[in-house]
Amino acid sequence: MTEYHFKTPVSEEKTRKLRVGDVLFISGTLLTARDSGHERALKYLREGKPLPVDFSGMALYHVGPVVKKEGDKWRIISAGPTTSARLEMYEADFIEKTGVKIIIGKGGMGSKTAEACKRFGAVYAIFTGGAGALAAKAVEEVIKVEWLDLGVPEALWVMKVREFGPLTVVIDSTGENFYEKMRKQVEGKLKKAYSIIGLE
Repeated sequence: MTEYHFKTPVSEEKTRKLRVGDVLFISGTLLTARDSGHERALKYLREGKPLPVDFSGMALYHVGPVVKKEGDKWRIISAGPTTSARLEMYEADFIEKTGVKIIIGKGGMGSKTAEACKRFGAVYAIFTGGAGALAAKAVEEVIKVEWLDLGVPEALWVMKVREFGPLTVVIDSTGENFYEKMRKQVEGKLKKAYSIIGLE
């Protein structure tokens, strides 16, 4: 396990150094998107429309933040991660078409995302669920928000963060997927346990 401190935008050279189990802290610009944000961004790209922000080399956080409007500014109250599996249908295309290099969420992602990470030098890392207040402490300011018509949780938030983490890499650019590896190990042990007690 190695600890890294990256500032966005991040080069592919840097993300390809990361391996499953490494710990990562991010400073700089952090972007957010959930289901509707992914869907709209990919629709824009299919139609040749420009995106409101440049995702290239950026970190993308699966989060629906709790926010408060204070005058003409927004403040992040809590920013706990969204379960990433629900975004599996979008993420491979998103990585390929936007050039995003670090995906952050919780609960793991699947084989399509892992393959996209391998092809395009991206990684998927997890932030501890239930620690939304800790995540919010790393947000220095909300730079802007786009697509607020989708609703606060689904909008595209652009945040300035300092030492956002700790993040644990669970899919790296070799395509290794920690959760998938663990699932296979558990299945293997279950089969052995079932055979010992006479179950098939």
